[in-house]
Amino acid sequence: MLRKLPDKISRFLIYLTAFGVSALMAIMLIHIIKESIPAFSELGIKMFLPSTEWRPVSANPQFGLLPAITGTLYVSFIAVVLALIFGVACACFLNFYLPEKIAAVFLAFIDLVAGIPSVIFGFIGLTVLVKSFATQFHMAAGQCILAAGIVLAIMLLPFVISTCHESIRVARTQYELTALALGFSREITLVKIIFPAIRPSIVAGAMMAFGRALGETMAVMMVIGNSPIFPKLLGRGQTLPSLTALEMGSIEYGSLHLSALYVANVVLLVILLVVLGIGYLLKRRLAKHEF
Repeated sequence: MLRKLPDKISRFLIYLTAFGVSALMAIMLIHIIKESIPAFSELGIKMFLPSTEWRPVSANPQFGLLPAITGTLYVSFIAVVLALIFGVACACFLNFYLPEKIAAVFLAFIDLVAGIPSVIFGFIGLTVLVKSFATQFHMAAGQCILAAGIVLAIMLLPFVISTCHESIRVARTQYELTALALGFSREITLVKIIFPAIRPSIVAGAMMAFGRALGETMAVMMVIGNSPIFPKLLGRGQTLPSLTALEMGSIEYGSLHLSALYVANVVLLVILLVVLGIGYLLKRRLAKHEF
């Protein structure tokens, strides 16, 4: 009886923690939805029309969120595509072309990069990347959607590399010896066998990286230009998190402006749930056809 007591206490603490976290998240979600109701009631679909701009403090206030929504998706898409291309390539190189001990050193460095605060990435992007863009493309400031996408891609790289590296390592233990025994080269084994086997993991990693990119604030805010206009690749833009971070602390509580910012966060949560849902369905679909 006494031996089982620690297990019961541990189980109770786990359940209590899970319940507490779930309750806290539910309270936060209810609060966000509640605060967004005034804007939904008064503005409705106007907030999502292309003709509605974001001018909350003008004589005729407008609360158009579509430019910020577009900017959020645009930056996140660029970041995930770049992170996948270079992350998968780096994971393959670490697995197939580097000795195990050297690869372990690189992986430790990659894990270290993952712990760097986002403001550091933003500062480096502002002082190096933005300045280069201003010089090379003859831009006034250099802050643009592409700069934000590149900085965000660098932040996502450690996550993508770690996920793909582990998936490739597991697939190699299952298939590589058989493939080599059949006379396949290393490259053919990688392209024809390993890649199809890890497709579900790549898709899951891409969707999780997309979710991570959607919520990034500080680094993106420092290099994107923060202009509430429809984004262009080499033009300024704004994302939903940066819009919230810039304006949330300087407006009156209970105002329509504040409620519109809560709507922006509701939209961000909906996009995140849709992305994660699509990722889950794609992973299941690909897993059924796994090599």
